Amino acid sequence: MGRPKLLLPWGDSTIVARLIDTWRQAGAEQIAVVCAPDNHSLFDEIDRAAPYFDDKIINPEPCRGMFSSIQCAARWPRWKHDLTHLAFCLGDQPHLRNETLEALLNFSAENPENLVQPSSRNRPRHPVVMPKSVFKKLDGARETDLRAFLKSHQYLARSISCNDPGLDLDIDTPADYEQALKLVYPDAQHAR
Repeated sequence: MGRPKLLLPWGDSTIVARLIDTWRQAGAEQIAVVCAPDNHSLFDEIDRAAPYFDDKIINPEPCRGMFSSIQCAARWPRWKHDLTHLAFCLGDQPHLRNETLEALLNFSAENPENLVQPSSRNRPRHPVVMPKSVFKKLDGARETDLRAFLKSHQYLARSISCNDPGLDLDIDTPADYEQALKLVYPDAQHAR
């Protein structure tokens, strides 16, 4: 992208603020953002957009990629003890429909022992919801990425088919960003 994705404008705010708000509206009991230790602009934006929000998880080695951030989350000691499931949301999917997240969470509640994901075109997508017991295994996982971890727990996998074009789009380029904006804001000029 050439600039921090989570700080990109989204509606009248930013991507990170949108994600926090969306998951809160979906009923998430606790939300945490994994951040690089020196990402002060992200810390400032989180504090501005959600002053009540203090759950930041520091990944001391973000260059190791997404799985290292997930493992940092797995070892984070401040998760609420009564949580039964955790969801992993990509920071570059603010364009997912609220109905998709609600369907995913409802499906997870109906399948409490399973790892659940939305699917599009018969392929599992993000976000991933997993039981806390499986989540705890991530810290010491021998796998090197989330895909391998999920494959090793395939016997627990369930998916729910969702008709959401956003599931097939990650914001990796400026063109992806424009496309994501158009999914949510058909007149993208007014979204920024």
